[in-house]
Amino acid sequence: MHQRSSVSELAEQLRGDLDRYSPGGKLPSSRELVERFHVSPVTVSRALAQLAAEGLVVTRPGAGAFRARPRTVAEPAGDTSWQEVALSAEGAADLVPRTVDASGVTICLAAPPPGVLEFNGGYPHPSLQPERAMAAALARAGRRPGAWGRPPLEGLPELREWFARDIGGAVTAAEVLIAAGGQSALATALRALAPPGAQVLVESPTYPGMLALARSAGLRPVPVPVDRDGVRPDLLADAFRATGARVFVCQPLFQNPTGAVLAPDRRAEVLRIARAAGAFVIEDDYVRRLVHADAAPLPRTLVADDPDGVVVHVGSLTKATSPSFRVAALAARGPVLERLRAIQVVDSFFVPRPLQEAALELVGSPAWPRHLRALSAELKTRRDTMTAALAHHLPELALPHIPSGGYHLWLRLPDGSEESALTAAALRAGVALAPGRPYFSAEPPAAHLRLSFAAVAGTGEITEGVRRLRTACDEVFQGGATSAPLGGRPG
Repeated sequence: MHQRSSVSELAEQLRGDLDRYSPGGKLPSSRELVERFHVSPVTVSRALAQLAAEGLVVTRPGAGAFRARPRTVAEPAGDTSWQEVALSAEGAADLVPRTVDASGVTICLAAPPPGVLEFNGGYPHPSLQPERAMAAALARAGRRPGAWGRPPLEGLPELREWFARDIGGAVTAAEVLIAAGGQSALATALRALAPPGAQVLVESPTYPGMLALARSAGLRPVPVPVDRDGVRPDLLADAFRATGARVFVCQPLFQNPTGAVLAPDRRAEVLRIARAAGAFVIEDDYVRRLVHADAAPLPRTLVADDPDGVVVHVGSLTKATSPSFRVAALAARGPVLERLRAIQVVDSFFVPRPLQEAALELVGSPAWPRHLRALSAELKTRRDTMTAALAHHLPELALPHIPSGGYHLWLRLPDGSEESALTAAALRAGVALAPGRPYFSAEPPAAHLRLSFAAVAGTGEITEGVRRLRTACDEVFQGGATSAPLGGRPG
């Protein structure tokens, strides 16, 4: 049994047993709990810590755990209604909005209810994470001299050097800043390159977290359509001319959500168009390490082929490790680098040194390439399992492109479908979905779903999840949708 489920199950059992003890009464010792429930001492410790956090148990070092005494006096309820005025006063005149719609992000971050399969997840399942290698790296990092000291503001030199080599081209360590995850790096880049009120060009569809960042900074996203070869250069040039924008945000490799890879002939064209417009390209290289085993050799990063400082590159270790392993790199050349550095320092000072040291230990260990190879093979297996299950159970959902990297598929629903009705029906059937609407900065051309094959425990759950999705589709479509072959385009 996985450690996390063991902790929650033991905590639930202990919670149910608390009525056996009077307030202040001593619970069985940790050794007794280990023997009674056949779990590890770590599991017992974590379960008791969970109950202590809930106020149900009090732990005393050297004495044991005791049932907490009930609070005798209820805290008086406050009156927070004044905040409605404070938070909304003169809001219409705000240059930067004070309310942020994070729904597109929380869909992929929130854990589904028990028993619901996670087809909406934005991170690989714990079984795909290098948990032992990360734990060992963190332990070794903690023993490094000065590991808990203040790091250089730009990041540890050795880690910046590693990222520079990984990014490729002529990028040097001096042109790299260490950031606290890709989301933080994107926020820094957007704030550095575009003033509040400015228009910023984005792919359509695109990552909802980036759209939320742009809007929270007071920017106005302008969509540029993407096809199976990436962003369309002709429409990108038109958008620059129409808007006067000075920033274009793109994901050239395994684009989220379509999985598209920017075609070789479009790469140079995108840089040429941006350079002619006097604009920057923010390259979100978020998933390079989640390549599938059958993929062709990957193209270089855009920044590796950009000597003129057009590209600001964002690359992260998070997707290939853990949601909590938030270490990323910002790479840029020219005066913009100092602006990026200044904004990052003001916002967060620096990335904690122990995490940077752990990143160095991890990527320098023999376990790192082994993990990436295993991850590559498993992602291909999961992708193939999901595409086969969809072809068998749901041929009416069109899959125009099967990616060779990333962790999800982008499906178009039959014309006239309602995403919200299907996602609600799917949840009732026991599978959580990510609807397509949040991925569009303007009106979407059709209804879509993004299905993650990496956030569930294995291929069995993928097959079961698609079967549950069939049940939901039957409820919503009522058998009246026109079928379109999987891999084709709906009529």
